[in-house]
Formats: sequence, C-alpha cells, structure tokens
Amino acid sequence: MWIFFLATGLLLGLTIWELLICEGAHLGRNFVVWLYDLAAFRYDKIKQFDPIWERSFLGEPLAAVASGMENPRMLDIGAGTGRIARTLYPLLTFQGTVTSIEPSKRMLAMGRRLTPPGSTTWVQAWSVPLPFAEGSFDIVASLEMLEFTPKPLVTLTEMVRVLCPGGWLLVTNRVGREAPLILGRTFRRDDFPQLLKSLGLQNITVYPWQVTYDLAWARKA
Repeated sequence: MWIFFLATGLLLGLTIWELLICEGAHLGRNFVVWLYDLAAFRYDKIKQFDPIWERSFLGEPLAAVASGMENPRMLDIGAGTGRIARTLYPLLTFQGTVTSIEPSKRMLAMGRRLTPPGSTTWVQAWSVPLPFAEGSFDIVASLEMLEFTPKPLVTLTEMVRVLCPGGWLLVTNRVGREAPLILGRTFRRDDFPQLLKSLGLQNITVYPWQVTYDLAWARKA
C-alpha cells in the first residue's frame, strides 16, 4: 500500500512541476499551446500588467532604439495578447511597423481584440521555423517565451537569422530559483552573454527583469 501512495505522490509532484513551473514545456509545443489556449481569456489578469511600468521599461526603450531607424520593422515572437504592440503604439515617437507572431489561436484572437486596428500584423506560426526571410526585421523581440520552446538555442538562432545586420535583439532568459527545474530549457546567467556572442551578436547588455528573468539587448554584427 505504501508503494501506491509513494507512486501517487511522485506522480502528483511531477504533474505540478511540469504544469506550474515548466508550463508543459517537456510535453511538446502543442501541449504548451493548448495550455495557453485554456488561459487566453484570463492571461492579462494573471500577468497583471502595469501600463505605466510597461511604457517606461518596455515601450520607451524600444521606441528609443527604433528612433534611429527609417521605417523600422519590428517582430514580436510569442506575442501573446500583443504586449509589445499595445505599449509601443501609443508612443508618438515610434514610427515603424510591428509584426506579432503567436502559435496559440485563442491568445492571437485576444491580441487582435486588444490591440488597436492596424497597429500590428498578426501571424499564427511557430518560432521555429520563423516564416520570414533572412534579415527581414530591424528589431526582434521575444519576452518570457524562450524556455517554453523545444530547443531554445535553435529558437535563438532563428531570431538572429531574421534580424537584419545592425539590427537589435531583445530577449529574456529565465534565471529565477525555478529556472534549473525547467530541464534543458534555460541558460546559466553567466553563460548567456557568451552564447549571444557566439551567434554573431555584439554590444550585449544584460540586466535583471521582473524578478525571475534577465533581459538582454544585443546587436547583430
């Protein structure tokens, strides 16, 4: 009998670990998308986005980088409900275009509903492979998504591929206490800058982001 209870406890623990911490990452990308489909209508309430914070620490820095470009083209990978487009377009200093890519059908539908008409082009697709030609974008951003992809290094490589020479990458890396538990999907904080450099990126700056992440800016050589 004790073996049954032990096995049940282990199974329950593994289930909680995979669903709550890893968000189904080790069960395949279709399972991850299914979880986000379930949570789509509650996603913004769960994340509790602060519009003022988002504008100051996300929208304005992105707009500042884009200000030195002519008609900048921006790609948001794993866009969710349009976080970047929603914080960027109210800023009059941004004069570019945003393409938001999201694999979850319901998250994409919520994003279309919440973003102003014509403010972003929505594409339902995976991050690997990205359905764009090499060098298609001046800025490529992906927030709090990398660790939920099957092969994060391949995902990063795809991001760099669609980034034009001299363009900027903005990406997060999970570094909180639970990060090592997302087996094989996160990078050590000390190793991440060198990894980005090995992909042909330079001017790399990394700093803490929302407690459990680091945020990295890097420029394609």
